[in-house]
Amino acid sequence: MQPYELLTNEQVEQVHETALQILTQVGVEFGYPPALAVLKKGGAKVDGERVFFPARFVEEQIKKAPGVFRLYARNPAKDVIIGGDHITFTPGYGAPFVTDLDSGRRKGTLQDFVNFVKLTAASTNQDICSGTVIEPNDVPHEIRHAQMLYTAIKYSDKCFMGSAMGEQGARDSIRMASILFGSQAQLAEKPCLISIMGSLTPLKYDSRMLGAIMEYAKAGQPQLVTSLAIAGATGPATLAGNLALQTAEILAGIVLTQLVREGAPVVFSGSSSNAEMRSGALSIGSPEMAMNTAATAQMARFYHLPSRSGGAVCDAKAPDAQAAYESMMSLLMAQVSGINFVLHTAGILESYNSMSYEKFIIDDEMCGMVKRIKKGYKVNDDTLGLDIIKEAGPGGHFLDKDHTFEHFRSEFYQPALSNRDNYDGWHATGSPQSIEAANKKYKQILETYQAPELPADVDKDLIKFIAKMK
Repeated sequence: MQPYELLTNEQVEQVHETALQILTQVGVEFGYPPALAVLKKGGAKVDGERVFFPARFVEEQIKKAPGVFRLYARNPAKDVIIGGDHITFTPGYGAPFVTDLDSGRRKGTLQDFVNFVKLTAASTNQDICSGTVIEPNDVPHEIRHAQMLYTAIKYSDKCFMGSAMGEQGARDSIRMASILFGSQAQLAEKPCLISIMGSLTPLKYDSRMLGAIMEYAKAGQPQLVTSLAIAGATGPATLAGNLALQTAEILAGIVLTQLVREGAPVVFSGSSSNAEMRSGALSIGSPEMAMNTAATAQMARFYHLPSRSGGAVCDAKAPDAQAAYESMMSLLMAQVSGINFVLHTAGILESYNSMSYEKFIIDDEMCGMVKRIKKGYKVNDDTLGLDIIKEAGPGGHFLDKDHTFEHFRSEFYQPALSNRDNYDGWHATGSPQSIEAANKKYKQILETYQAPELPADVDKDLIKFIAKMK
């Protein structure tokens, strides 16, 4: 399937050249002495904490990163390939609040985190367990990152994300992954966790992000090198200028990863959007964010790197019609534009601030639809069906034809949530609304979910590791 392209080739070149000019003339602040030392040794110009990147130097470094890589799960059937024509879905990330139809909005807990890991693991559409699908506020801050990672490992055999909590959080994540998969040398050979590291827009990286970037790069673990520039607030109000700023920040982070470890896997990760100018707050349910998604995919292809964007994101406060149309707009744009790693594909409400149980289920249904669209369909003599069309003829039907029974299961998406009954059938079952059906479904999944077995010695060693942190 050919990707949708928002920009012309000439416009992509213009954005690239402007990003290089930002890096050479304005520079980026790196608030972390070890990163400054690596950049200076590698060939960048360092003036205090300000780093200036020669254009050729940038272009040489980004060529070292792979265009496609595999992320390994403890269940090999659930490995994911990131890059090329592949698409990977990961649920919401970073929300401090949780909401459901029964209890309303509240602070997230460890039990909520466990529940969302189980819902992710049970889904056929979600590919990776989110690192911070919600903040478990009842877990001490000092061990929270490790407890979340342990939960993802224990209750799912899918790929998972590492901590973004600085150098120590990254080290802890790498150590825990090595308990599960083997030595750190083995992890570098077969990467098993991916993290998200972001700039401090405009044109800064702080010590926490830089410490984690360097640790993961040393270990050969993939990273979503991310910029979230808010047009009109932390970036230019023009979308082209905001994209150029985003691109410059991402490239600066990628250069650092390649200087730390040549060939370290990275994802060109753009999640920029615009400000709601009446309040100055970030808007993620806007068409401007969807447009930035398409442009991000193009810039990543220009650099021959995997891409990442947001998914089923919205500014709505409840899983209502606004949530649905904003989320599907962004999710479908990610697919048609060729994004490889889609984050926030299920559950997010109110501009990243809340995770909804019901919206997780609704979004997961949309993810299935979007993956079906990406799959496309075959065109050959059999699928064109000329013979069966001749057999049915004018005024005939195809319900009783062998050709129909041979193909409908693979051709038609079968919804897990959507109600396709006629009106009388829907009314007879109580006229359920989507949110009510989703509420019932997530509870059924949690009631029947059985976690994959985790070897007892691995479980014991992981628990010991966390205990030592207290």
